[in-house]
Amino acid sequence: MAEYPTPHINATPSDFAKTVLMPGDPLRAKFIAENFLTDARLVNSVRGINGYTGYYKGARVSVMASGMGMPSIGIYSYELYNFFGVESIIRVGSAGAMQESVRVRDIVLGQGACTDSAYANQFRLAGAFAPIADFSLLRRAAELAEERGLRYHVGNIVSSDCFYHDNADAAPAWQKMGVLAVEMEAAALYMNAARAGKRALAICTVSDHLLTHESTTAEERQTSFTDMMELALEVAHSFS
Repeated sequence: MAEYPTPHINATPSDFAKTVLMPGDPLRAKFIAENFLTDARLVNSVRGINGYTGYYKGARVSVMASGMGMPSIGIYSYELYNFFGVESIIRVGSAGAMQESVRVRDIVLGQGACTDSAYANQFRLAGAFAPIADFSLLRRAAELAEERGLRYHVGNIVSSDCFYHDNADAAPAWQKMGVLAVEMEAAALYMNAARAGKRALAICTVSDHLLTHESTTAEERQTSFTDMMELALEVAHSFS
């Protein structure tokens, strides 16, 4: 019995490419589709979570928003992996830098995703799970970033359930462990990929800095992080 459409994605497996770029913001998904894909068509708009499928340099690629936070990306990535035949999801999002060596607008490749979330509890593991990126996607992204002369960093990020954190010591504690940046989605994405036997990678652009307090505007986050978008599309092209 078909398990689609789902409550969140009104589409069929043939509507999606094997690789999906996943920004948090539906408007960023729209921007990528309109500016980088040819013959892009809208394949999902349930709850305003726009998804598009088109072609990048001849390779079929999809882009669909995830919404904010681990519960949201947890739903969409689970359905794409398990019901719609998607093999790889590349998150393209924003992150807050936590180290002096990381600058605003740098790219961070999330090798691992620490978290303060209880998302892993559902798997009933007798210990702590370490959510990590797919190495083939990560390696290709690092190679392409190097070739393009981009400022990038590879290492741990932390996926937090809290944007406004009541514990003032939370960020410094992650900083002293060498965590590069904070965002809100990658750990759930990596766990869902592991459980489904699929691939995932988080590519983030630093939108603000927790130490220097430098930041970008909401409009800049939506439309100007093009280095990250093109990098992700090139990775997708490599796995088409």
